[in-house]
Amino acid sequence: METIEISKEKYYKMLKELESLRELKEVDWDLVRQFKESLEDVKVGNIQRVA
Repeated sequence: METIEISKEKYYKMLKELESLRELKEVDWDLVRQFKESLEDVKVGNIQRVA
C-alpha cells in the first residue's frame, strides 16, 4: 500500500465533503417517485395551470 501526505486543511476539507455525500445518500424515495410521476404528466400534457 502506498501512502501520501496532505495538509490538515485539505484533510478536513475532504472529511467535510465526505459528510455531505453521506447526507445525500439518504434519499426520500417517495419524493422522487412523486417528481417522476409529475414529470410524466407534463410530458403527456396532463397538467393544468396551478395558481
